[in-house]
Order: sequence, then C-alpha cells, then structure tokens
Amino acid sequence: MTMSATEQSQWKLRRGQYLGEISALCFLHIPTHLSSLPLLLAGTGSQILVYDLVNGKIIRSFQVFEGIRVHGISLEIFHKQLPGSAPSFRIAIFGERRVKLFSLQIKLDSQEPFIDTELTLIHSLPKFSHWVLDVCFLKDGAISIEDDVYLAIGCSDNSVYLWDILKYHMFSEVKCTERCLLYSMKMHGNEIESLRIASGTIFNEIVVWKVVVQNNSTIPGSHTEDHVPLTADEGFLRPVPVFKDALISRLVGHEGSVFGIAWFSDGMKLVSVSDDRSARIWEVQAEKGVSCSDVQVRDNHFAGPVLFGHSARIWDCCIFDSLIITAGEDCTCRVWDHDGRELKEIKEHIGRGVWRCLYDPRSSLLVTAGFDSAVKVHQLYAYKGLEETIASEDFSDKHEVFALSLPNLSGNDQLMDSKSEYVRCLHFSREDSLYVATNNGYLYHASLINNETVRWTELARISEEAPIICMDLLSKRSKSSDGFENWVAIGDGKGRMTIVLVVGIDSSPKVDFTLTWPAERERHLLGTYWCKSLENRFIFTADPGGRLKLWKLRNNLTSDSLIGRASYDMFLIAEYASCFGMRIMCVDASFDEELLVCGDIRGNLLLFSLPRDLLCSTSIAAGVKASPMNYFKGAHGVSSVNSVSISVLSSHQVGIRSTGADGCICYLQHEKDLLNVEFIGMKQVKELSAIQSVFTSDRSDDSSVGDYAVGFASAIFIIWNLTSGTKVLQITCGGWRRPHSHYLGDLPEMMNCFSFVKDDVIYVHRHWVPTNDRRIYPQNLHLQFHGREIHSLCFISGHSLCSSDENQALVSDSSWVATACEDGTVRLTRYEPGLENWLSSQHLGEQVGGSAVRAICSVSKMHIFMPDIPTEVDRQNGTLEDRDPFILISVGAKRVVTAWKQIINMSNKREGTISSEIDKKNENDFKGSSTSTMSSFSFQWLSSDMPLNHTSHLKRQNAKEVTETTESTSTNTSDTISTELLSSNYMTMESNLCPEDNLENDWRYLDVTAFLVKEAGSRISVCFVVIACSDATVTLRALLLPYRLWFDVASLAPISSPVLALQHVVIPKFLPSKGNIQSGSFYMAITGSTDGTIAIWDLTECVENFMRQVSGLQMENLMDLQKRPRTGRGSQGGRQWRSIDHHKAKKKPGHCILRGKTCTDSVSTGKSDSGNEMESISSETSLSGTSVADIPFQADTQQASFVSGRRKDDLLPEISVLAPVQILDNIHQSGINCLHVSDIKDLSLSGSRFSFYVVSGGDDQAISCLRFELQVNPIDENSQNMTPVNHCTTPPVAKNNSKDHFLVQKHQMQVCYLDKIISAHSSAVKGVWTDGIWVFSVGLDQRVRCWNLNNGRLTEFAHLIISVPEPEALDVKTCGRDHYQIAVAGRGMQMIEFSGI
Repeated sequence: MTMSATEQSQWKLRRGQYLGEISALCFLHIPTHLSSLPLLLAGTGSQILVYDLVNGKIIRSFQVFEGIRVHGISLEIFHKQLPGSAPSFRIAIFGERRVKLFSLQIKLDSQEPFIDTELTLIHSLPKFSHWVLDVCFLKDGAISIEDDVYLAIGCSDNSVYLWDILKYHMFSEVKCTERCLLYSMKMHGNEIESLRIASGTIFNEIVVWKVVVQNNSTIPGSHTEDHVPLTADEGFLRPVPVFKDALISRLVGHEGSVFGIAWFSDGMKLVSVSDDRSARIWEVQAEKGVSCSDVQVRDNHFAGPVLFGHSARIWDCCIFDSLIITAGEDCTCRVWDHDGRELKEIKEHIGRGVWRCLYDPRSSLLVTAGFDSAVKVHQLYAYKGLEETIASEDFSDKHEVFALSLPNLSGNDQLMDSKSEYVRCLHFSREDSLYVATNNGYLYHASLINNETVRWTELARISEEAPIICMDLLSKRSKSSDGFENWVAIGDGKGRMTIVLVVGIDSSPKVDFTLTWPAERERHLLGTYWCKSLENRFIFTADPGGRLKLWKLRNNLTSDSLIGRASYDMFLIAEYASCFGMRIMCVDASFDEELLVCGDIRGNLLLFSLPRDLLCSTSIAAGVKASPMNYFKGAHGVSSVNSVSISVLSSHQVGIRSTGADGCICYLQHEKDLLNVEFIGMKQVKELSAIQSVFTSDRSDDSSVGDYAVGFASAIFIIWNLTSGTKVLQITCGGWRRPHSHYLGDLPEMMNCFSFVKDDVIYVHRHWVPTNDRRIYPQNLHLQFHGREIHSLCFISGHSLCSSDENQALVSDSSWVATACEDGTVRLTRYEPGLENWLSSQHLGEQVGGSAVRAICSVSKMHIFMPDIPTEVDRQNGTLEDRDPFILISVGAKRVVTAWKQIINMSNKREGTISSEIDKKNENDFKGSSTSTMSSFSFQWLSSDMPLNHTSHLKRQNAKEVTETTESTSTNTSDTISTELLSSNYMTMESNLCPEDNLENDWRYLDVTAFLVKEAGSRISVCFVVIACSDATVTLRALLLPYRLWFDVASLAPISSPVLALQHVVIPKFLPSKGNIQSGSFYMAITGSTDGTIAIWDLTECVENFMRQVSGLQMENLMDLQKRPRTGRGSQGGRQWRSIDHHKAKKKPGHCILRGKTCTDSVSTGKSDSGNEMESISSETSLSGTSVADIPFQADTQQASFVSGRRKDDLLPEISVLAPVQILDNIHQSGINCLHVSDIKDLSLSGSRFSFYVVSGGDDQAISCLRFELQVNPIDENSQNMTPVNHCTTPPVAKNNSKDHFLVQKHQMQVCYLDKIISAHSSAVKGVWTDGIWVFSVGLDQRVRCWNLNNGRLTEFAHLIISVPEPEALDVKTCGRDHYQIAVAGRGMQMIEFSGI
C-alpha cells in the first residue's frame, strides 16, 4: 500500500556527526575573562567543530555546507565589541567553489562556567567558477568604520574577487596575467592597497603580486556611493574591473608543486612547502606599479636555508618570529628555527599524513590535524635548542636536567682503565631518589634535590672481588615512620645475592640490614626480580640456562643474635626449569591465582604453578623442582620478552600481558580449569622498536589517561600514551643497552623521570609538576580513526551484547560499527546520539603484513544441524562457551582471511596483598580479598589464514569445461561434484593455470559472507565462510571452533567474471510428520559479478556432509595449533610459510587422522621425545563429502603458527566443486558492486513457504529488486532422493515482473523480478540494504536515498547529501519499528538517522 503525502512528511533523514579527515583549523581569541586559552575551530567534512582548549572538550558542531568539504576558515582581523554585549566574530568558511559568511556569538552560562556558541549565517556568496583557495577580511582605509567591510576571495585560476560585506555583492575582480592553475594561494594585508597575494603555480614557482588601482579609477571609499555596474555571465554577476594586477616577485627554486604558503607577520617574508619534500624561506621586496605582463626578469629572493627533513610531500606550514612549523604526508609535524635547524619532530598521526598545522604564540600551543580525524594539541616546552620565547612561563622551569658523576670520580679527569669505576645498574625509587651500582661493588644513593644540588650517599660495598651484575628494587611505605623502605636486591659475578634494606627519608637514607647468600655458581647469576604481589618476602634469581629459583626471606622473630632487631634467613623453596633452556628475562606472580608467568630471551612465555600452600608454609623443606604446566612459544618471535603482568578476567580466566623487543604488546588468556593458554590479541606500537613495559595510571577522572608504553626507538627513549595515541616524552640516550631507569607518576605527562649513562656521566631528565590542575599535553581533542579509505563496515547487532543482565549497560542507546580499511586495520567504533556522537574507536588489529582489508562481515546467529544418526548430548570435548560465539570475518589483499571473536571482560580489581593473605591464613580466617568488577566489550584476534604456495583455483578459461563436467556428473546423490572424476582433466588443464609465482601474489579477496552451524548437543561449532577472489573464483571454507582449524570445503565453479558482492541465505527445514519440528536448513549463496549477473548456489549438501564428518571426530587429543598472527615486525617478518613438502620437523610429530562417519572413527596420537615440551601435532583431515581424500596440515613449531600445506599433485581432488543452480543474466549493464538479502519471512504457518528480497546496485547507476520464494515440498525424513537434481545453468532474461523457476534440493524456488530503477543515482551505486519494506542506497554522488518497496515497486521517499567523500559501503541497523540508523563509510564515516517524527 502506497503511503500518503501526510505519512511521507512524518519520515525524515537526519545527519549525524561526520568522522573523518580534518581539513581546516583556526584559533579564535576571546576575552581573557571568558577563557585563558583561545577557542579552536576545526573543519571536518561539511561541519565546523568548536573546541574549548581549557577543558579539551567540544562545545558545539555546526553544519555549514551540503556535501561540500570545508577547506578553510578565515577570521576577521578587526573586531569591536559593544559594552555589555556578548562577544561575536565574523568568520568566512569556504570549500570547493563556495564561500559563506557567518557570525559566531560567544555565550557564557551564568550558572555554570561553561562557554557556549551560536553560529548564524550572514550571507552565502554566489558560486565561483573555480575552487576557492583563500579568503581574507579587509578594512576600508578611506572611511572611519573600524570593522572589516570587504572580503578578498582568491581562486585557483589565480584571480581575486572583492566582495562588499555590507551591501552583499561583488564590486571588483582582479585576474593575474599569469593565468595558470594553482595548488595554493595565501593573501596578506588588512586593506585593498596593502593586499599581497602569493600564488603557488603548477610550474613549481610562486608568483607574488598585488592589487593596484587602474588609471582613471577610484577605490569605492564610501558606502553611500553607488558601486560600479556589474555584467551578467551565465547567471554569475561579474563586476567590471576597477583594479589590476602588479607583479612583486617571482620565486623559483622548488622542484615540485607548491602545496602551502604562509606569510610572516610583517609581510616581508614567506615560507613555502612543496611536493619536493622541502620548505623554503623567501624574502619579498615591494615593487610598485609594474604589471605582471611587463616583467621579464625572474627574481629569486632567498632569506634562509632550505629545510629538508620530511620523507614525503609537505602539505602545510606556518611561520613566526622564532620558529617555522611544517606538516607533511609522512605523518610528522616538524618545528624549525629560522636557521634551518630542526628543533622538534612530532609523529602521532597515522595514514595519509598531517594536513593542517596551527600555532598560537600567546599560549605556545601547537595544533595538528590530518586524514585520521585526530586533532592533537601540543605544548612547546623549552627543550634544548628551542628558544625561551616560545615556551610558556608556566612550564619552562619544570623540566630539569642533571649531569652526575660518581663520588669517587668527581674532579678526576684521568682516562679510564681496567680498574676505573663505572656504572652497572640504575634504579629510581622516587622522583628524587636514584640508586646506583658500580663494577667495583659499591651501592650509592643520589638524592636529587635540584639540578644544582645532588647529595651522594655510599650505602654499602657489596663485593670487592666481583662486579655487580644485576639489581632490582622494591619500594614500600614504612610502617614505623613516615619514610619509605627500599629493598635493594643485588647480584654479583661470584653468584652471590645481597639484600640491602634502606630506610628513612630519601634525603638521608641509612642501611637497616644486609643479607648475603650464595644463589648460583660463579658467572651464572644474571638476573634478580621482586614481585609486588609477593612483596619483600620472596625474590627470584635467574641463570643463563633457563632455571628460575624462588627464595623465601624469613623473619626470625625469636632470634637472639641481634637484640632489638629482627634477623632474617633466606631459604630456597622452589626451582623452576624452562623447557626451552633460555634465560628468563622477566617474571610476574599472582598469589590469588596461584600462577607464575615468565618470559625468556627468545620470545617464549612459560606458565608455572605457584601453590598458595608453598608460599604460606611455615615449615622449612627442600626446594621443590617444577616444570611448566603450559607455555606459549614465540609470543614475540625470537625477540626478548621484556615484561609480563597478570590480571584477573573472571573467576576461571586470567589475563597475561607481555611486552617485547619486537615493539609489540601481546595479550593472552589462561583457562585455570583447562590449564591452557590462548593468544587473544596483539598491539603493535609502530613508534617503538622495543617496549620495556606498560604503565597503567591510577587516575580514572580523565579519559585521556590510561596505559603508557615505555620503550625505545633505536637510540631514543619514548613514553607513548596508548589511549590518546600521543608521545609523552622523547629523549635521545644511546639505546636500551646502556644502563637506564625510569620513574612515572600518576600523570606521566606531568610526572616523568628518566636517567641513563653516557661517557661515564649519569644524565637525569626530570619533569615533575605535582599540581593536579595542570593541563595535560599532548592532548587529543577529536577521535582518532582510520588513516586511509574505508572499504567495508558492518553493525554489531545489539542482541549479541545483551546475553546477560550485567551487559545491558554496554548497549543502552549505543551502536557499534566494525570498519575495514585500506591500511590493513580493523576498528570497532561506538556511536551514541548526542553532541559528540562518536564516543570511542578501538583498534582491533591488522591483517597479516598490513594488507588492505577489502570486506568485513559479522556473524552471530547459530544454526543447528540435525544429524541423521542420533548423538549424545555434550559428547564432544572442547571449551564450553557460555554463549554462542560472535565472529567478525575480514578479508583483503594477499588473500588473507582473519577471524575476530567477541569478548566481554569482567575485570576484577582485587585489593590486598600477600601479607594480609598470610596473616588471614595463620589466623584461620581466610576469606579472600575484596573485588570490584568492571565490564568491557571488544573483539580479540581468533585466527588468520594465509594463501597456499600453490594455486587451488581453476581459471576463467576453464570455466566452460568445469561447467560441462558438472552437468555430466549431476547424477550423483550429492549436489557436490567429486573431483576424483575430474582428475584426468586436471592434468590437461594444469598447463593452462596462471603462473603461480608471477600472478598469484596479485590476487586478493573482494568480498566475504559467513554463517555459523552447530550440531545439536555438541560443543564444537563451525563458521562457514564464503570468499570471492579477484581470479573469478568463490570458495567455501570452514573454521572449526574452538580449535581454530581452517578447511577448504568446496569451490564454486569458476564463472566468466570476478564476483564483487556476496550474500548468504539460510532457510529452515521442517518435518511435517513430526509436528513441524526443524530438521535442518537450506544453505545458499548469492553472488553478483562484474558482468552484471547474479548467481545462486546451493551449499546445503557440502555443509551437511562436512558437519557429519565433524560430528564423528574425537578431538580430545587435538591441541590448538594456530598461535599468533604474523605481524611483519622483527623476527616475524619475511619468513615463508613452508608447506609439509618443504619442511621436515626436527622431532617426530604426532598424527590425528580424522574420518567421517562413513569410515571407522580413529584417532592416532604420537608423542614427541621431548621431556617437558608439548608435542607438535600434524593433522590430516578428510573434507570431501563423497570421498576420504586427506588434507595434510603442518604445525610449524619454529614459527608458532598453524600452516595448511597441500601438495601440488593432489591439489584438485581435495575439495568438491559446485555449479550454480541458477544464473540471472542482465540484472545490471555493468558490474554489481553491492548485494543485500532481507530477513527470511515465513509466508505460511506450517513452514512450507518462505520468501526474501534481494536488492543490488551496480556501476550502471541502477538498483534492482528481486523476490525469491521457496516452496518446501512435504517429504518424509526417511524418503530417499531417487531423482537427480537438475542444475539449471541457462541464463534467464531479466525482465520486470517476470518469473523464473528452478529447484533447490528438490524444492521449488521462484524468482520474481520486481523493479529496476535505471538512474537511481547520478554515479555508481556502492551500497544497498533492505528489510523488505525500505530500501536504502548510497552512491558516489554522495547521496543516501531511501526507497519504499510497495506492491513490488520502488518509490523514492527521501534523499540526503552526506559529508563522506567517495562512499564505498553502507549498512543499516533497525533500532525499532520506525527507526533506522544508516552508517556510510568511504573517506571517513557518517551516521544518518531515519525515523518517523
């Protein structure tokens, strides 16, 4: 039924906030009584965002254009505020060929100290014939009006238009004689007569010219006079020129296009940036009355050196009295002085670069913005080489640098020899307390009062015979005084351990006691470690052979050896041996979870049991020798593990976080019941080559404060804020091999210390601002997003988040969108209606090698498979899930497919220490520590699958042969085709395959769809993934969960053109004889190709055959083989994934032969000869539904990654080949870019008739709508299929309102061609969606259109211009009966609301 006009008016499309590139920046200085810092205006998409820099929050956002990007913001120079009135400013906003003049009024809430703004349109200027590059406010010097009265608009054809603000019309146009296209233009001046224009031409030069009055012409000096007459040209009023151009200078020197120009304040200098990666400073001399056409000499006026440092094109620049700032495509912003010295480099953006930079000399604030949507604010401190004039007085004296020498070396300038004393270890206990250990066995304490006063204290001479090798420190507040207790553990070259207890205040420390004992053999003591959770009662020592000893420090309260003081004894209570024999580098222990985690020098993680009874026992027993209860090999490749930490995820799960020398942070999960360890995620910090540790701030009142990565990038020490993506500290120190130490406060941006040794001098950098009201810099004002184009997105359905009551708070009104990007990243972004719609964006991870992600899909609904043979409930072994898994599947370049699994963590923050636990145990009142619970929602990496070394696909030239063979073998009882029948043809076709080494690497996955299937009563589920490749093949693959095993199930027969769009359909099957009980499902795939055809594929037999084989497997002895994603970092990059043919295991692998139900179930497990190491299992699995052809799998123990290897000679017979059951021709005149299938609708109460809609969009700008109806025949479950299925491969002729029939599993399927809109969009259609009532589409014309589907016809209902340039994907979420959210992605992302009023 068609809607009436009244009903249509009640439905509206409303824009949400655009999340994408920042293209314009401008400071707005307001009266100081309103704010001590200026406001920031940022242009993104078609919007203007207003930020308060004092609190770092957005004030308002305004829509200023319709589908036009904001390119620049200009602010009036002269402003007069009336007494008692709210301050207001006139701003000109321009983009493409449009200019609009606005009034921005500043409001202050009388009740609350918050600033508000209101933007009012004054006038919209006519559309210009060329793009606008700059706008400048001008004052009329001939009249007494103080406000600006003119606008100068510079266009890309090297012309300037003069606009009268008061009379709203153009009164003059000046065209430069140099009529060429420009990449940039910048104007300077406050009056017409003083206006100077610098034009960056396409000829790599800068033409500097100005506007002069023509002969016998006068400048309009009074607005009471009439202006010169205008002439009309094609609807645009063109003024009669009264001005002409005059050349000032022609600047030649750049070797590339000039992208940015900035004037000096006096107009005598300018700086330019170019495609040649350089910035140049020019001196401009005034020349009067010379026309551009009359000048023949080219003048070059250099005023400074050429600034080289960027590794890519430079986009923007600005110049001030003491510095020059440039921003480029290499994602860096660099600060220079006028002599060409680089003072500072800021690299905190990602993607295509930093597009805009802005500096305010008054507040010393530097703002950068770029393609990644982030707006970052930096405070330019007075760093070395940076002049004091650019540093705020508030911060210039807070950064201290100490240069210390050892007490015995003070004043000694002699050269060092073998007996000279030098530093071996450094360790901070507080910001003003540093412990130093030397090779001569001395332990010193340095009290850092200020950079001029340092007090040294010699605490002890640990050893006179051997140097100090290692040191660790545990600091705790003293129970008996207001000072601290510092427990210093020191190991020397003789293998002796010494513990020194230092008490008192840091300015006057004293040694309370020392304890020395032999811990290892000579030269075998390499490390000693305290654990905060175990306090000072226990300490670990490590040797080079991978052995870790646990020592217990016992307080002899009854000892009479020292009157008035307690004496201590040290006992060895446990010895842990690594199965890898590698040196242990770091440890962490949990008393509550009874777990010890260690990381070694070759990237391995080991888990040991740490029984509570062992720690709390009061008896003295011989040391217990323990082996790992589990391990994870190659967590950081072959790079050293630098730190590990343990956290509690739930009552039965423990989280493990590790950092390494590969620049990665790895996250693992330990199941206490199953005693296994699972890799769940990894974060690459590309700014760091080695991460020493991760610091978590205790402050929860600031969203920008969170986790900090501490590490090195070559010879530079860096502290990186992982939450805001900003660099906190950068100090050149010589690298991590030198003795060094760091100490961070609650706010690392304001509280950080770092010390290192260089040339026998201890350098200490301290920045300590303890006041809590300091503003944190750097600061991220706007959400950081993808740095490149987004190719695909999908909503995360709300019902998957609400499986339990405690997760309701995660959903509320929020929407979660998963996006896939060209840079290889996958992100999860949260949207919520309000002022700042996009609340958070989480980086989930990257594809292997950072390959571009072309498509992403989500799957949460579980379909139940009913086997023919009754099975026992819960007979399969595996990890029992609390709920069905929610999976994300991403595919892209290099034929990489990655699976992500949803997690909802319930983090427990436990309070209490081992001391309280031991005391409670001794008092027989052990009740555990208090716990606070926090929930978080995310996705973790689940599995990745790489391409094989040899192709397994048929090429397009063989499509006809395969189709003919398929038809001849259709008499099989299964719809799948046994490839054994094609083995003879395969040998003749093998020579026609594309060269594997030359062309195979260019193939990429184009689209993906997936569905979950689980056998009733089983714990094992299978995620079936249908993937389209650029070589015109489509493959059905299976991911076996929770074992993370990938299988090739079937290959959809090659068709004539590559598939660009994929969808699947799952229709339930019912048994009428048993009261319409569901007996299974029909599984179908629908594909859209570049030739405009839509094909339907029946996957039912392949899915059911695979599920039957899985149901017959006994997998209790099968371990999780796939370990961690390949990152391309450090030792993980550059290795070939060797197949079973090219790799021989050093040890005998075990085998697990898996057969289907038709064969005898058998499991053969072989064990390796290694003592404590787990066996490496290689499994061979049968996949074909009609044969038992095995597929070998190889577990490469050296790579710690699961590899699927196949031999070339048995390549083809591994999987079945499917032919389409129907091909619908001429649906589109060119490629089909997008498909969508509506939900299945049951047209009958008996489950015998189902229908669904399919909409498609293509390059032909058309939208097509089809309706499918499946008539299920009432058959008995015991009946046999006696008649072969007829696969119709004759392409039908697509006509509106025509119908086609074909069979799916002997059931009648009818296709009805409903409607086709020939010109739905003015450009290619890139995304469609339908629920059978509404159809939404988006095209490259930047329009979202809403169509109503009534009576089989598509009727356009509404359309909206969006801010997303080059949109590529669309998805829709149904929020209610009359409410839809439409997400559109391309160069950015935007949400559109569609609902009834």
